[in-house]
Amino acid sequence: MMRGGNREMRRMLDKMGLEMKDIGNVEEVIIKTETKELYLLKPQVIEMKGKESTIFQVIASEIEEKERDVPTFKEEDIVLVIQQANVSREKAIQALIDAHGDMAQAILSLTT
Repeated sequence: MMRGGNREMRRMLDKMGLEMKDIGNVEEVIIKTETKELYLLKPQVIEMKGKESTIFQVIASEIEEKERDVPTFKEEDIVLVIQQANVSREKAIQALIDAHGDMAQAILSLTT
C-alpha cells in the first residue's frame, strides 16, 4: 500500500500520463461472454485515460448472472451464407442471428 494516499496516487498517475475520473450515477455495467451475461448493478466506475488507451475500473457489490441463449446453426447453412455473400464466418453467423436463422434474409442483408 502506498503512503500518502490519494494525493500520491494522483501524482504517480500524472507522471504516467493517465487522467483519472469517477463516472458518477452508473446504473449498471453488462459483461457478455459466449455463454452468460453478468449484470453489475449500481457500480462505481473509474475511467483512466492515457494517450493510446482507456482503462475502466468497475467495482460492484451486487452482481446478477444469467445464462445466454446461444443460437446454433447448421454448418451447411453457415457455409452457404459465406459463399453467397462472400463474407467471413463471423459476419455470416452474425447475419444469421440478426435474421433469426432465415438464410435468404441473411444473404440479402450482407449483399445489399
